Amino acid sequence: MRNRLGLAVMAVALLAGCGATKQEEKKAEAPKPKGPPPAEYKVRFETTKGPFVVEVKREWAPRGADHFYELVSEGFYNGVRFHRVIRGFVAQFGINPNPKTNALWSTTYIPDESPAPAKRLKNKKGTITFAVRGANTRATQVFLNLRDNLDLDKSGFVPFGRVVEGMEVVEKLYYSYGELPPRGSGPEPEKSEMMGEDYFARSFARLDKIERAVVE
Repeated sequence: MRNRLGLAVMAVALLAGCGATKQEEKKAEAPKPKGPPPAEYKVRFETTKGPFVVEVKREWAPRGADHFYELVSEGFYNGVRFHRVIRGFVAQFGINPNPKTNALWSTTYIPDESPAPAKRLKNKKGTITFAVRGANTRATQVFLNLRDNLDLDKSGFVPFGRVVEGMEVVEKLYYSYGELPPRGSGPEPEKSEMMGEDYFARSFARLDKIERAVVE
């Protein structure tokens, strides 16, 4: 199962725009938190299929909850496509439409949850979890469980939130591209990261996207 999800997480991030000016390079500074994350919060996602709301609690996964708060607060998920939607399994997103922004954040790994949260959620339908490709590799990509995927609990996938409004919207996300290559006809991870929205708009225009994600 880890290998299956590993197909969807990021390949080694490549910085775009080798000919960037010094001024542009100066702007590409490491993102800074905007104050301490709350113990509980909700995120409203406005998508091309409609809105849905995710509830997040630190007691479920403190490090994951704090990192997700920072990403949303920085506007990272605005314009992001649901690039891997497998009907009856998961809906995954987290590749920023701007390759430079994506490259900046893609190496911002956070440690695994340790010790295991006392009130840990299971990967049940409607929960949201960071994708991983090994120990301590959570960065920007997350997936929404479209069914109970309890087998993921034993593989280090720790949910940090759950959908509390609009699950019917999540279940309507475009899924016909299927799995990522080579198992399916979805977008190639390396091209997705290197080319961003240009690649999605040209080759996978039917993928739904997040128009805006905000902390409520």
